Amino acid sequence: MKQKIFYFQNIRFFYNNYREIISFLDKNGGYLVAPAASALIEINKNKIYYNSLLKSDIAILDSGFFCILVRLFYKIKISKFSGYKFLKFLINDKKIKKKKFLLINPSKVDTELNENLLKKFNFKNFKSYEAPNFKLKKSIKDEKLLKIIRKIKPNYILINIGGLKQEPLALYIKENIKFKISIFCTGAAISFLTKKQAPINNFIDKYYLGWAIRLLFNPINTYKRFFKSFLLIAFFIKN
Repeated sequence: MKQKIFYFQNIRFFYNNYREIISFLDKNGGYLVAPAASALIEINKNKIYYNSLLKSDIAILDSGFFCILVRLFYKIKISKFSGYKFLKFLINDKKIKKKKFLLINPSKVDTELNENLLKKFNFKNFKSYEAPNFKLKKSIKDEKLLKIIRKIKPNYILINIGGLKQEPLALYIKENIKFKISIFCTGAAISFLTKKQAPINNFIDKYYLGWAIRLLFNPINTYKRFFKSFLLIAFFIKN
């Protein structure tokens, strides 16, 4: 992969296309993260989360607001490549439909919806695991999950739990599984495809309007993240 990268607080962000990213992970293994703007604010306070971003193999640009700030402060011309967009490419990728997948989901409802989505797109070889409620800022351990991974030996793991937890979980898996595996930390992005969350489409994602749709459809859970994201402005100015 011809690396197109820049560093933010020593986190390597890649702005490559889907095919380059998936080829890199297929060759080398590792895990992909897609941190939201509201999550990036936590890196000074949550060392476990920050460490998981630092050790990620691929970090993509999930936040349009973050991209705008990078353009303004760093003068680097980058564009958003969201977890939603990555998953759209992934589920339409004919080359990987026969590979083994493990889905890590937050609930039985999510498991049913996510499995139905993969069936719809002709994925045949996948299993699901319902994750426990991992605590924020606590070291993650899940021996049951490791046993499942060692038994089924998936090519890909799709982590669909929330940000700040999924990234440390991916690092935990990488450090405790010895065979090559690719892990995608795209969190709730799959819920946009299953329609459990706000109805985001390609147009909304392309023009950085996802926050507005989510705020409209789920204002109670979204407004805190929305206003928290603006703290990134002060973060950029300070650093």
